[in-house]
Amino acid sequence: MPVPNSLAMRLSLLFALVSVLLLGSIGAYLYHSLQREIAWRDDQMLRGRLERMEALLDDGESVAALRERPQLYANMLGNRDSLLWILDPQGEVLIEVNPGHLAVPTLPESREVRLDDVAGAVPARLAWQTLEQGGRPLTLVAGKLLEERRQMLAAYRLRLWLALAAGALLAFLLGWGVSRRGLRPLRRLAEQANRIDVRHLDRRLNAAGETEEIGALSLGLNRMLDRLEEGFMQLARYSADMAHEMRTPLTNLLGQTQHTLRRERGAEEYRQVLESNIEEYERLSRMIDSMLLLARTENPSKEIPREEVDLGLLVEQLCEYFEGMAEEDGRELIHHASGSVVANCELLRRALANLLANALRHGRSGTPIRVSTVTKEEWVELRVQNQGEVIAPEDLSRVFERFYRCDPARTGAVDSGGLGLAIVRSIAQWHGGEVGVESSAERGTTFTLSLPRVSRDAAAPPPPARETA
Repeated sequence: MPVPNSLAMRLSLLFALVSVLLLGSIGAYLYHSLQREIAWRDDQMLRGRLERMEALLDDGESVAALRERPQLYANMLGNRDSLLWILDPQGEVLIEVNPGHLAVPTLPESREVRLDDVAGAVPARLAWQTLEQGGRPLTLVAGKLLEERRQMLAAYRLRLWLALAAGALLAFLLGWGVSRRGLRPLRRLAEQANRIDVRHLDRRLNAAGETEEIGALSLGLNRMLDRLEEGFMQLARYSADMAHEMRTPLTNLLGQTQHTLRRERGAEEYRQVLESNIEEYERLSRMIDSMLLLARTENPSKEIPREEVDLGLLVEQLCEYFEGMAEEDGRELIHHASGSVVANCELLRRALANLLANALRHGRSGTPIRVSTVTKEEWVELRVQNQGEVIAPEDLSRVFERFYRCDPARTGAVDSGGLGLAIVRSIAQWHGGEVGVESSAERGTTFTLSLPRVSRDAAAPPPPARETA
């Protein structure tokens, strides 16, 4: 049977189920209590009848005299479900009151009162006791037919079932009404949420005057909307920046090609145009490679390998690679890196290369570039320091955004297209780390790449946080 898809319906059914279980438990307890109470009262009544018969015999009445008046005992018992026998030692019936026409019971002698049920077509409850009368033992038997008790209990059970069914129906109806009323704040919340679309991402859910739970839900949804709005704004900026970055080389290519084709030119001129076009193609290629790398690190595959990377050796190799570029600018690469981390070697090499290239591009000529490490309990910080123009405070929080440049005019053929530092942050986040930057006139600019010493989950790396551009 399919489960109703309405929360109010489910709550009503659960409320009715709980009510049935509760009422059923109380009804079962009351039924068994009544059954035990009736059985105890019947047993006490049978004991009392035996005591009265014994007292009657003790008053001197002979059994022969008592047998002459059997109707007296029937009248004394007073109903049609009472039984009475007086049996001699051979089991012969001396006195009998038997409206149910039961067979004479065969009972063992007992000086104490004993009780037992008689099964059969006509069930009964018997109590008997053996006593001396006139020098011979007699067995006094008192009984009660159980049919009347069974009918009374059956009627009581029927009333309990009817009460249980009525209670379940009433509980369902009350639960439906209470659930519908209690879920009104959710419906109001849904109506507010339905009014939020792409063109109205600035709208927020109003939880004023609502319950604590609805307020917490509204707060969580509003925070989610804040992140979504920021994400859409970043996506819009990213799309605009990407279009702007790609438009420049494409415009150059188109303009140069159109200008060249306006008239016949010599082979040397065509060669110069093609060489110029190659530079623009290489710029576009670098930009596309960087965007593909960002996509790769933002959606990492479990198959990307990780290994223990010697940071001292890696930094030394990169310093050797950039040494020629540094010497051309009268600069020196100084490194004091040590330690190791568990990371993807190629991605980590790319991140450090981007930091060194950035330091070479924006540092002042003749100033050194220092690469060092700081080892903490669970983290290793890689620091790249250079002396250059101080980054303004308003730019510090945005230097790792895609396509963002503190000085847009400072671009060149080897420019990363504004994606170099964004790649560094994405690689750090893929490894479960983070990046940072500090800039001052006294200490210069220091970029920090912090990585965990041991992989947090090498089998399933955590997804990085969203880029901010």
